[in-house]
Formats: sequence, C-alpha cells, structure tokens
Amino acid sequence: MDLLQFLIDFILHVDRHLADFVTAYGAWVYALLFLIIFVETGVVVMPFLPGDSLLFVVGAMCGVGLMDLGLSMGLLTAAAILGNQCNYAIGRHFGPRVFQWENSRFFNKAAFEKAHAFYEKYGGFTLIAARFMPFLRTFAPFVAGVAQMTRRKFTFFDVTGGALWVCGITLIGYVFGNVPWVKANLDKIIWAMILIPGFVIIAGGLKSRFKRQPG
Repeated sequence: MDLLQFLIDFILHVDRHLADFVTAYGAWVYALLFLIIFVETGVVVMPFLPGDSLLFVVGAMCGVGLMDLGLSMGLLTAAAILGNQCNYAIGRHFGPRVFQWENSRFFNKAAFEKAHAFYEKYGGFTLIAARFMPFLRTFAPFVAGVAQMTRRKFTFFDVTGGALWVCGITLIGYVFGNVPWVKANLDKIIWAMILIPGFVIIAGGLKSRFKRQPG
C-alpha cells in the first residue's frame, strides 16, 4: 500500500519530485529519467509508470534552466526507442514459446496470420499512435513482436514514433509548462493526460465490439 501511494503521489506530483531530485543529485536526474522511460516502454508489466506527464514536466524544467533541453530530448528519445526494441524482442522471443504454436489450444494459427498481416500493413500507424496512449504504448511493441512484424519495419516506426513522442511532448512542456495557470493546475492536467487517452481506447473498443454484433 505504501508503494502504491508513493507511485500515485510521484505521478501526480512528478514536478516536485523531479525538482527535489535535481537539487539533491544534479546530473544523475538524466540517468533516472532514462531508466523510467526505458522501463515504461520496454517492460510489458510496467505500463503504470509516468510517461507523458514526465516528459511534459521535463520540458518545463528545461524552460527554467534546471535541465538541458537538447540533452533531455536526445537521451529520452534513445530510451524510448531502446525500450520498444526490448519489448518487441521479448514478444518475438517468448510469444511462440508461450503459445507453443500449433501444439497449444491457446494458439490460433489463422488469428496469428491475421495479426501478422495487420501489423505488416497497419502496424506502423499503430506503433506511432500508441506512443501517445498510456498503457497501450507499453503493449503495442510486445504485440508487434508476438505478431512477428519484421524488425526493419518495426525499427523505422519505432524511431519515428519515439522521436515524435519525446520531442513533441517535451517541447510542449518547454513552451507551456511554466505558464502560471498550467503550474497551478498541473495535477489536473496530469489526470487528463492519463484518463482522456484511456477513455478514447475504451470508447474505440466498445464501438468496435458493437459493430461486430449482428443486428
């Protein structure tokens, strides 16, 4: 329970925690941020770590000179790309082992072939869009690996999506993060970053489900 409370407090007040860390440890903050982004994107069981809000706050801190903007965007883009590569590799390696392919009742070869074809055709857009969706961005590269999306195609969209996500949200934080109204309502903005994409995913899933129902 204490760990859960700390995680919730860290996510909602990431600006305060990061500022305290910079004050106490200086440049080590870059290593901490690299680790958080890498784990959030690279370990399929860690989708609850802050991503969007963290990048936004990093941008805001760069805006007041506490951190370097170019270094932050470069390191965190690398972390996001490498994290997805790790997640993809896990899915590609362990997916067949978990399902045991044709020998498992959990494996449907036709469904797998459809998933593979989908990721080859539309997976690029899925991977880029998922970057901006909490939870979904953690699972998308894993599913791409399970679906055996080719590594060359995956890497292209991984790099593109990672750069757009990190640089885009960090720059938004850099420009708007220190506006007085934004600073006063940062906790509400963080909740919005978490909940709105979640509602979009749920609404899309429900809409798709209703469309499949006959009549």
